[in-house]
Amino acid sequence: MKKLSCITLFLLAIMLLVRFHSVAQNRAMTYNIRYATTNDQENQWDNRKAELCELLNYYRPGFIGLQESLPIQNEYIDEQLPSYKYIGFGREGEGSNSESAPIFYDSTLYQLLDQEVFWLSPTPSQISIGWDASYKRVATIGIFRDLNSRDTLFVINTHFDHMGQIAREKSASLLLTKIQALKTESKSLILMGDFNSLPSDTPIQILTQKLEDTYTSSLSKPYGPVGTFNGFDSQLIPSQRIDYIFGKNLKVLSYRAVNDKRSNGLCISDHLPVLIEWEQSQKLK
Repeated sequence: MKKLSCITLFLLAIMLLVRFHSVAQNRAMTYNIRYATTNDQENQWDNRKAELCELLNYYRPGFIGLQESLPIQNEYIDEQLPSYKYIGFGREGEGSNSESAPIFYDSTLYQLLDQEVFWLSPTPSQISIGWDASYKRVATIGIFRDLNSRDTLFVINTHFDHMGQIAREKSASLLLTKIQALKTESKSLILMGDFNSLPSDTPIQILTQKLEDTYTSSLSKPYGPVGTFNGFDSQLIPSQRIDYIFGKNLKVLSYRAVNDKRSNGLCISDHLPVLIEWEQSQKLK
């Protein structure tokens, strides 16, 4: 009887580990980490990079979409997250020392099948600036295989221009065109990033014609502040929601704006990361 009890406990432990693994892989995070500049003084990259990686390691999303990340930042994060790999390159072209919108993914959970970087402009396959934008802007696409379910998953990460209103609207339409070309009708898709737009703004209204805003589609009440931009003000409760995760064929279980702070009480970045947990749609089975 005692032997049977030990076997039962062992099997229960295995079941709990399998369940935890399944939940952990169905997480995605978008995070504008603020580019590395000494102008930020106490908030500069070298002062906060270790705690930023501690946050990523603590929540361990299967996918992490970063914005404003320079090569030196990508390399540091890559070193600190040994099971992750990343795709994407800077807006000035491959090999440049420029801001990127990379996708980090846990390679123990997902296999990369294909990838693409394109520019948010009328000529997306060329290094180019779009419409009335102040900077070149890019989006990174990754096509992945879930190593557990064997399903295909599409992940897109981007950063819309902060000045060009027309550019933001045109970028939203371009993304929908790209998504349509991917033929994702029966597949799970995640679009995430810093869209520099409020929920009532036209770019978000364009995107939600075809995609779900996970803030509103989450089955549980969103946790944390409504807003995602803090401007490094550690006393502020953010109210401006400009960072989003959109989904297609996802059953979103939870949504969280992560308002964790550094050990000294300062902000880890000038944006909050957004974290979702999801379950794949029954349509995919």
